[in-house]
Amino acid sequence: MPVSSAAAARPLIPLWLALVSALVGGAVLDAAFPDIGWWPLAFAGIAFSLVGLIGRSSWGALAVGAVFGASFYFIHISWITRYLGPLPWFGLAGIETVFFAAGSIPIMLAYRWLPRLLPGLWARLIALPTLVAGLWTARELFMGSWPYTGFPWGRIGMSQSESPLAHLASWTGVSGLTFLMVFVTAAVIEWLRCARVRDLRTAVPAVAVAVVLVAVPAFPTTDAGTYRIGSVQGNGPAGYFDEREPYGVLRSQLEATQAIIDEPMDLLVWPEGGIDADPLSNASVAETLDRLSARVDAPLLVNAATTRGDDIFNTSMLWEAGADNPVALHDKSRPVPMGEYVPDRWFFEMIVPDLIGLIQREYTPGTNAPFVDVSGVGVGLAICFDVLYDDVLWSGARDGAEVYVFQTNNADFRDTDENLQQLAFARMRAIETGRSVVNISTVGTSQVIAPDGAEIDGLPAAEAGAMITDVPLRTGLTPAVIIGGAVQAIIGWGSLAALLACGTLLALARGRASRRQRA
Repeated sequence: MPVSSAAAARPLIPLWLALVSALVGGAVLDAAFPDIGWWPLAFAGIAFSLVGLIGRSSWGALAVGAVFGASFYFIHISWITRYLGPLPWFGLAGIETVFFAAGSIPIMLAYRWLPRLLPGLWARLIALPTLVAGLWTARELFMGSWPYTGFPWGRIGMSQSESPLAHLASWTGVSGLTFLMVFVTAAVIEWLRCARVRDLRTAVPAVAVAVVLVAVPAFPTTDAGTYRIGSVQGNGPAGYFDEREPYGVLRSQLEATQAIIDEPMDLLVWPEGGIDADPLSNASVAETLDRLSARVDAPLLVNAATTRGDDIFNTSMLWEAGADNPVALHDKSRPVPMGEYVPDRWFFEMIVPDLIGLIQREYTPGTNAPFVDVSGVGVGLAICFDVLYDDVLWSGARDGAEVYVFQTNNADFRDTDENLQQLAFARMRAIETGRSVVNISTVGTSQVIAPDGAEIDGLPAAEAGAMITDVPLRTGLTPAVIIGGAVQAIIGWGSLAALLACGTLLALARGRASRRQRA
């Protein structure tokens, strides 16, 4: 017999077990991401969270969500301690835990309200998982955008970079992939709860979406030839607190470039922070870049901190010998809070003045497009953590990018999981946009990634090196680029509106019942 709507609202497990489940589930979900990268564990982690929320009170859901969020985030971003010690780690993981916990309450309410409003079997198997998946995705979208541009580092879809499910991101975007994964997990849970395991028809919703996850091929973009790109990982002293001599990073990049200096190439790429002086105001550095471009007979795509007026920018520049340089530039659109600038510095200095005093950088957000035209070839850009933000990547593709260059500096996180997690994001972006990606770091791990996510070329971490790679070019936009924003809006706002509608209709129904009783 199917579970009644009243029974469906009761907890599946006692609170103490739900808290244990949440503690285990957060660690299991982290293991789906690099460096472990066992992608099927993402489904198990989701299940641990959802089972503990069913039938909970608001405070119980808050507690379960807090334990799960803490278990996941304190493990997942432990690499932050490599930068400024434990305090930023506790601060960031702590605020993510609070948001994750608060976002667990709407999911709990979905499990409480929807079965009362729609007690039928198929509503339980389809409508309820849809609402739960939408609310989970809405929480991800909120956490990835607020406060101070958010921190979209733990998105479920990003865990699938090496799984057979990753290709679906080219259709739905990463948020759509998160939605579908949570839907499958929630649908399986409801199928088991409804005690209809022997009725195979009731497994159709979960099975149908699972088939979509696996069977739908990546959206095909159009082959546009190849582009010969040189990329250099100098392994110089590029960390914020690294001891260095003047121009130490620049010299490291120049030395590593010598390995490919005589190779023919169409473009030479250096990583974020590959120049530790401003070539816009430093004539000797500008002259060095002119000579290098002439020597390799190709334009350079380099990066440095630049000053214009009173503003400082994290800037990628297209540099070409004999031209009025820079030929083009792009300023990082989302500087990292507490890393590249301090928002509301006056406030945080009152709380932790010694720590905030260490952060002297105050980068200004850029407003120019993440795209450069290199002799007729469109190159999309993302500087370091900008790879996390969907709109940055989609903007480059819509502007005509045929290949992406991601310039990053992982020197502050040497010997941690951070560079592997960021590399997984780069791989997902290649699949999502149907474009090759040159992910070049100061210290690694650097890779050239094909449009299907496969590694074409690579350099090991913590070693100086250079690559010359014939990189595939692609044209045409994937559905993720075209409708990804609409997908996010429909899932995020639509799920919140649906939950509000459920609560309103139930309140109206209770009001009518109360009036009938009084009559």
